[in-house]
Amino acid sequence: MYALTIDNLTKTYDNGFDALKGISFSVQEGDFFALLGPNGAGKSTTLGIISTLVNKSQGNVSVFGWDIDTHARMAKQYLGLVPQEINFNQFEKVEDILITQAGFYGYSRHRAKTQAHTVLQQLGLWQKRRDRSRDLSGGMKRRLMIARALMHQPRLLILDEPTAGVDIELRHSMWHFLQQLNEEGTTIILTTHYLEEAEQLCKHIAIIDEGKIVRDSDMRSLLNEINQETFVIYLKNSLTETPDVPEFALNLIDEHTLEAVVLEGQNLNTLFQCLTDIGLEVVSLKNKSNRLEQLFLRLVKEDGR
Repeated sequence: MYALTIDNLTKTYDNGFDALKGISFSVQEGDFFALLGPNGAGKSTTLGIISTLVNKSQGNVSVFGWDIDTHARMAKQYLGLVPQEINFNQFEKVEDILITQAGFYGYSRHRAKTQAHTVLQQLGLWQKRRDRSRDLSGGMKRRLMIARALMHQPRLLILDEPTAGVDIELRHSMWHFLQQLNEEGTTIILTTHYLEEAEQLCKHIAIIDEGKIVRDSDMRSLLNEINQETFVIYLKNSLTETPDVPEFALNLIDEHTLEAVVLEGQNLNTLFQCLTDIGLEVVSLKNKSNRLEQLFLRLVKEDGR
């Protein structure tokens, strides 16, 4: 079954701007799906339409088979949304924010308190339950946004850049929580500017650019299209010029740092051996950019941006 189906969706604003130009894609139940694109590509407009916060111009959207036009109430029951902006009452206590949210979905106070206990524990906010939300750190506010979206136990969770502005440790803890949530059966749609986040978490991906879907694929197939990777290599030796290694494209960044392009079919071990043969000792290396970022830039370029 599809958790989300979008068919020929368009959105034209009153000023004539075409934010969406007939996009179509589907998300299978249980999927972890990434919707990526540059600023202004149409991601937030798409999410706004799915959650009925933005009126579409044309097209069809359904959530677990419920059309958002004819059965909006049922569609919303299945849907949880974590927007980019912090939008809860900054003077309200953490637990009260969650209980109020559950009330919108018909939960009794007792049931709401029980569910609040569960999600606060899951997201590491239990000790902060009686604090005013304004007193939370930025990362905790992000977690509270996710907790609020989970209060009615939605089967489809949409996260619009959930880790923006949070530190690395918190980001990885949120990754772990979201992976666990997905493994337990919740379908997740993620937008993010951290492309390594999509590569780490998501099974399928759609890339949107200037209101059009330029690629819709499973993550593995998409990454297999990349025929080269660029590595930064740190050397113990001090260099004054780029070493001559005919099999590989090298560039000297500074006296201890090389940049190497490794094509599909080439082997990093072969590169290391070549460097060793000419007396160079590798201390460490890293990817200059992740594979998904390279592909994203290529697709956007092909689309004419």
